Amino acid sequence: MQRIKLLIKKAFTPITIMLIPHSHIKALRIKIPSIGVAGSVILWLIGMVYVFSVAINAFEYNRMKERLNYYSGQFIEMKNTMISLKSAEAELRRLFSFKTKEGVLKNIDTSDNGSIDMETLKEQIELTMERAGEIKDYLSQQRDLYVSTPRGWPVVGRISSPYGNREHPTTGATDFHSGMDIAAVPGMPVKATAAGIVSFAGWSGGSGNLAAIEHGFGFSTYYAHNKLVIVKVGQKVKRGDILGYVGSTGNSTGPHLHYEIWREGKSLNPSTFIEERS
Repeated sequence: MQRIKLLIKKAFTPITIMLIPHSHIKALRIKIPSIGVAGSVILWLIGMVYVFSVAINAFEYNRMKERLNYYSGQFIEMKNTMISLKSAEAELRRLFSFKTKEGVLKNIDTSDNGSIDMETLKEQIELTMERAGEIKDYLSQQRDLYVSTPRGWPVVGRISSPYGNREHPTTGATDFHSGMDIAAVPGMPVKATAAGIVSFAGWSGGSGNLAAIEHGFGFSTYYAHNKLVIVKVGQKVKRGDILGYVGSTGNSTGPHLHYEIWREGKSLNPSTFIEERS
């Protein structure tokens, strides 16, 4: 109790800030409690982190927008090439409809009216096909990243213990919670939050019945304390597939799902993936 009183006293000990103008005006003194200064610094740090986060998201969005604009231009160029091809095909069909060599020679138009240079067209087609392949590969990669990125709730419930430092529910000691606990009704289905391959399914000590999925692009997800796991190692799953059912197995104080997201060996805060992201 004495320590608490001492801490409170130190927290409210005033700090004097002097503003000395470059004139004959009297210096201004401002007294602010220590806790107020500390709070201002913390708020400033939070604001800077938020600003940097917004800036990074804006940069990534603009980079994606530039890529999409570039590929949109390539699609337009491809469309124009196809129109030219169809025009050439129509002209050839018209000429060969005359059946005879004389008829073709009589009706062929040799004027420079935008006729297609076949060699140039061949080069354009090859370039277009190459660009089409690049576009297809890019879109395929973006689709693979989308289906491999965890998103949405793995189970219907409420967050009972968030990610980060917390007081351990059984030992009472402060520890780092590398996942998120979602309290839910026993027997509720636990669903995969992204497509992938089951890398573990079974009993895992304090985690109880555990399911783990490798998603690619460095992503892995873990679903612990299940009453029952119904998938098998090596099984392919899609987002929304049922992995098991909510229980309270292992070191658990009640029915809930312990949900973790890892990428390239580092745990991530699931709350940033819970809500659907654009």
